[in-house]
Formats: sequence, C-alpha cells, structure tokens
Amino acid sequence: MKQFAAFVRKEFCHIFRDRRTMLILLAMPVVQIILFGFAITTEVKDVRTAVVDPSDDVLTRRIISQIDASEYFRVTEHLSSPLEAEQAFRRGEIDLAVVFSPRFMDRLPAGEARIQLISDATDPNMAAQQSGYASSIILSAGQQWLSPGQGVAVVVPRLKLLYNPGMLSAYNFVPGVMGLILMLLCAMMTSISIVREKETGTMEALLVSPMRPLHVILAKLVPYFVLSCVNLLTILLLSVFVLQVPVAGSLSGLAAVSGLFIVVSLSLGLLISTLTQTQVAAMLVSGLVLMMPTMLLSGMIFPIESMPVLLQGLSVLVPARWYISAVRKLMIMGVDVGYVWQEVGVLLLMAVLFVSISLKKFKDRL
Repeated sequence: MKQFAAFVRKEFCHIFRDRRTMLILLAMPVVQIILFGFAITTEVKDVRTAVVDPSDDVLTRRIISQIDASEYFRVTEHLSSPLEAEQAFRRGEIDLAVVFSPRFMDRLPAGEARIQLISDATDPNMAAQQSGYASSIILSAGQQWLSPGQGVAVVVPRLKLLYNPGMLSAYNFVPGVMGLILMLLCAMMTSISIVREKETGTMEALLVSPMRPLHVILAKLVPYFVLSCVNLLTILLLSVFVLQVPVAGSLSGLAAVSGLFIVVSLSLGLLISTLTQTQVAAMLVSGLVLMMPTMLLSGMIFPIESMPVLLQGLSVLVPARWYISAVRKLMIMGVDVGYVWQEVGVLLLMAVLFVSISLKKFKDRL
C-alpha cells in the first residue's frame, strides 16, 4: 500500500510540475463553460435597426419608440428611403429596416397604411426571429391605438427578405464552413510540417544552407498555399453545383479575399510551430484550440451582436470572423469589393503581424 501511495504521489508531482497539463486540466473547462454558456445563444438582442418614416407623425413615432425601447432592437439609423436602407445592409451597418408608408396616420382609418420589414436573410433563422419580434411590437402598438369597439389590428407588417428569399440554410452555413475548413487545414498543415523538421533535426540543416532563413520558410509555405487554393476551388465548386449556393458578387474579389485568408491561416500555423516542440502539441493547438473560437466567436453559427460585450471584443481577434463576414457580403449579398475594405484591412494587418512575430521567434528559438 505504501508503494502504491508513493506511485500516486509521484504522478501528482509529475502533473503539478507540468504547467501545460495543469492549464489544460483546470483552465480549459472554465474557458469552455464561459464560451459555451454565453456564446451559444439564439436570443435576439440589440438588433441594429433602421427606420424609414416619411410621415413622421404621432403613431409612427410611438411605434419607433417602442421598438427602440425593447431589449431586442436598437434604432441606429433614420433614413429617407428603402434604397438607402438596402445600401446600409450592403455596408453591414444594419440588420433590420422598418419602412412606413407616407401619410401613415392619415391613411390609417381607410386601411391604406402600410409597414414593411426588410430583413437580411443570409441567416434565415435569425431573420425570422427578428421579423417576428418586430411584428409583435408593431401589432401591440397598433392595438393600443385602436378605437373602442374595433377588434382587429389596424396594420399588419409585410416582410421583405434580402439576399435569401427562399430562406435556405445553406446560404448561412457555407461561408462559415469555408472559414472553418481553411483556418484549421492551413494552420494544421503549416504547424505540423515545420515542427516535424524541428523534431527530426533537419530544420537546422536547412537553415545553415546558402539560402536565407526567410526564403526557407517561404519555400515551405508556398506548396501549402497552392494546396489550400485547390481546396478553396473544390469548396466553391461543391457549394455552387451541389449545395446550390451561387456566387452573387465578384468571383475575383472572393478569390482574392480567400487567398489573403489562406495567408493569414498559414502564418498562424507558422506562429504555432514556433511555440510548440512536438507534432502532437502542434496538432492540439492548431486543431482543438483554434476550432472552438472559430466556431463560437466568428459569427459562423451564432450572431456576434447577441453575445456579451467581452466576447464581442474577443471575436475581433478571430481571423475567421472577418473572412466569414467578407464571404457573406461577396458571395451571398453580391456587393462590390469596396464594401469589404474593413475585413480586408484587418486580415492584411493580421497576416503582417503573424508573419513578423513568427519569423522573429523562429530565429530566436533556432
């Protein structure tokens, strides 16, 4: 029994001595429960809402006030026409638009008053929830305005779905799956390849060759970039011809943004390779550690706007968030490349930052 207790004590000492193991055992469950508890949500919160109110009368102002006062919506824009609302959708500034007909209150007794809800249906489930919540608020406000003895709602909102009128779920998950696949494959391939060279001792031999270290690293990255482009082409062909998700925007713009995201993912794999010493560790970091933030904090499945402010801030650091946003705009919404300048700028900054840090640490470690 003393020998058994000694062996148990020895194992505890080994575990406590290994800080990485302790981090995984104790810190990972805390991170997971926080992320899964707050990020996984289907609630409608703080929906960015634009209002087109040409009449600007007492009733429309009351309806707008009740929409803005609810916890579900936040009125951020007052526009003059539905065309301006669609432009705001393209710029990614709003998620819902409420359009009132002219002379709304004057036409109400004759039954000619109209309200239209314009929703971004690239995420069909969220679009249905948002329009349903907005309709209930509008109907409630209309009931309050009814005269005594009138027993029906005065006006029923009409719904217009942009970019995905058929409410097909593939329009929502295809951009997210593209970001997830490219991120995990590129980072995993690069990190494992370079760590393998370090494990076998051949990386030092490569670095003492006449080629500069930068050229050696770039030579290892180029084949994986080409293979990743082949994967991208395969994904796009399957999306268009099998899943029936068309490329509504610029194909060249989509290819350019995807190429930039591949560079970001490869450079992230290069950074992982400088922080790990074994292929198993590199696979764990590039596969398991990157998968959870990419799935939960990128907007792939759950809307970022509904998350707590802290998780919204953390999502800014997830490269897949910016790529998925750009793909939805270019592929589903069909906007010009100029509408994704913010996403491109962030991805470009990440690529430069990852490559710079990776090369510096790579030289220091070897």
